[in-house]
Amino acid sequence: MSTRYNEDSPPLGSAAQHGQSRPAEISRRSFLQHNAMGLGTVALACLLREEQLLAKPKVIAFDPSQVNLKPKSPPSKATASAMISLFQHGGPSHMDLTDPKPELSKRHNQEYSGDVAYSFINEASKKLLGSQWKFSPRGECGTQFSELLPHISEVADDICLLRGMHTGANGHEVSIRYFHGGIPGVLGRPHLASWLLYALGSESQDLPSYLVLTDPGGHPVDGVNNWSNGFMPPLFQGTVLRPVEPRILNLDPPPHLQGTLQQQNLALLDQLNRKHLAQHAGEADLNARIASYELAARMQTAAREALDVSRETAATHRLYGLDDPATKEYGTRCLIARRLVERGVRFVQLFLNGQPWDNHSSIKTTLPAVCKRTDQPAAALVKDLKQRGMLDSTIVHWGGEIGRLPVTQDHGASEKAGRDHNGQGFSIWLAGGGFQPGMSYGATDEFGHRAVDGIVTPNDFQATIMHLFGLDQSQLVYVHNGQEQIITNGRSSRVVKEILQ
Repeated sequence: MSTRYNEDSPPLGSAAQHGQSRPAEISRRSFLQHNAMGLGTVALACLLREEQLLAKPKVIAFDPSQVNLKPKSPPSKATASAMISLFQHGGPSHMDLTDPKPELSKRHNQEYSGDVAYSFINEASKKLLGSQWKFSPRGECGTQFSELLPHISEVADDICLLRGMHTGANGHEVSIRYFHGGIPGVLGRPHLASWLLYALGSESQDLPSYLVLTDPGGHPVDGVNNWSNGFMPPLFQGTVLRPVEPRILNLDPPPHLQGTLQQQNLALLDQLNRKHLAQHAGEADLNARIASYELAARMQTAAREALDVSRETAATHRLYGLDDPATKEYGTRCLIARRLVERGVRFVQLFLNGQPWDNHSSIKTTLPAVCKRTDQPAAALVKDLKQRGMLDSTIVHWGGEIGRLPVTQDHGASEKAGRDHNGQGFSIWLAGGGFQPGMSYGATDEFGHRAVDGIVTPNDFQATIMHLFGLDQSQLVYVHNGQEQIITNGRSSRVVKEILQ
């Protein structure tokens, strides 16, 4: 004889089963119906959260028929609304600039006992190369900086120095693409800025939302891949400003087309484009082209004003080093970056030509030269943003894709010595936008070779930046060829909360 359990009947062995009465009998189903939001549900939610099984809303996949850069509110509270990246191609030598190593200096010229991965094995050496420059504590925070960075040292209390950066690769391109696109060495990935525009749009409708300020000497290593929109629509690609005046060509129409005639021509062009788009719905390139035409018309006034640094005071020019030939060019671009962000541009990135921090030889002269060129303008940007009340909402990033090895890349005479690549441990710094000011985080070993504490990868960097913009990188999804894509593409990452305010 089988027993069949009925959810509506009282449990076996209960008072009702023995003929006894009770004040208020309730069935199991009734109990669940009336207590669905009670303690059991709370407990279940806690367990699911611990196991990371709770469903999370994802950013809606991009609809190619709605290509625009209209401002959007982030899903979570944001502390940053804009970012300026001062990317230092080549790999700044952290043990000579931001990460003092007394043991390295003490054992200068001694043989290094650790394993070393060289990029240039034919010039390799295991002789330790101590720093030639003095370090001293700066600011109230006491963070030590090299004498090669006298101006950045002045903003020690405003910046967050990360000394445990790690890419795990020594090559330039593989690490650059890791920082910008989220996966080491892979081409065709959208830049971090493209993801921000995709999620948040632009605060300015009169200027490009993602601007690239290149060097008069040429593009950086890896060229246009540094500001690629990857598999996203062209609307999310970086817009490159000319490195010399005029920074945007053809802002003014020919005299005979100005005024009413130009407005009529633009209106007709827009009408034709819209009609063509209706016949080719969802065509991302066409949609982006229409948007660029519309933006170009609005830029005729806005861009000219934004790029005109002559409107700044003499004191501001001196702050950025515009009165010094060594710093004038980079200082001008840093000042333009501030003016662009001030006018609602979401992301600005500055590059140097080639890879001037790639000090394989003659580091004694080449490193001071690039420091002289960039130190004052970079510090001025932080100071200027702060005094204008903009630093709280603007992230400033300074750093390269790798660092340098603690051993010498020996070219014979000591004055020709340099340092080879090192992606195992190096430094970058960040300021504003919610980063903890006046702190250093992470560490490399006693020689500066490998990150050993507070290790931060480019994916951690990206997750943290997005968090400050009110985004969760793991939930920011773009569907490409039927596949859900995120910036890290499933690679391990974390928000580095230890460095946030």
